[in-house]
Amino acid sequence: MDITQSLSAYEAHLRDERGLSANTITAYTRDVRELLLFVYGPDADRGEGSEFTLAALRAWLGSDPDAARTTIARRAASARSFSTWATRTGRIPADVAARLASPKAASTLPTVLSTGSAARLLDTAKAGAESAIQVRDWAALELTYAAGLRIAEVVALDVRSLDRERRTMRVLGKGNKERVVPFGAPAAEAIDAWLTRRPELATEESGDALFLGARGRRVDPRTLRDSLHRLTAQAGVKDLAPHGLRHSAATHLLEGGSDLRTVQELLGHSSLQTTQRYTHVTPERLKAAFTQAHPRA
Repeated sequence: MDITQSLSAYEAHLRDERGLSANTITAYTRDVRELLLFVYGPDADRGEGSEFTLAALRAWLGSDPDAARTTIARRAASARSFSTWATRTGRIPADVAARLASPKAASTLPTVLSTGSAARLLDTAKAGAESAIQVRDWAALELTYAAGLRIAEVVALDVRSLDRERRTMRVLGKGNKERVVPFGAPAAEAIDAWLTRRPELATEESGDALFLGARGRRVDPRTLRDSLHRLTAQAGVKDLAPHGLRHSAATHLLEGGSDLRTVQELLGHSSLQTTQRYTHVTPERLKAAFTQAHPRA
């Protein structure tokens, strides 16, 4: 097996056939590169040395005693994915990773804001929106919260993704799956304000990108993350990442009466189990549902 060529072909498989996100492709190919170097050692480029066996894979997984359970689980998934593909393409004789077990990732509740804190955060962003960049940050946060978007989805939005009359937008999610999601009046106001200021940052390289960086290119996700951290401090609310704002939106929808299936469609989850992980159900909501529905309440 030509390791360099195999890694390149595997990366193309993840991108073109499986349609995985850029971050997932980067993580999987990095894991597999480390795995092959561990198995084949200094002769990795020629595929010489040890054999690609289940024992070797288990040794690789156990080689970092400080790795988190989530990291080990992802590495095991990377190894299984590569092993299946490499067997199918004739690069290894048997899918040895099919029996590779991994620890179950801990199921932890994500950090979310209360509805009051979310409102205070967005009001703070709006109140401070004087420069074009500040207006951009306000609009990006409003859309993130309005539709529970992933940060990569926000960055990937184009101007033509928006239907401002219907207050909907086309979002390209994981696996290149497109969905149409609504947004409300506050987000519409922020978007209108940003589109008025967008020409101040636009250059020939801007294209149709909705949110632009200071140099006119599509904004970097790290820029929006930094903006959120700064605005949470200004608003005096709990610090969180953009994904926390996505979690908050899902939780508030449920608390407001939305059913889990609707929230699943909005978030773009293929599995309802994933949606359940991304949401909080407060004791108050459970008690209200029990009182309303249970015959012995």
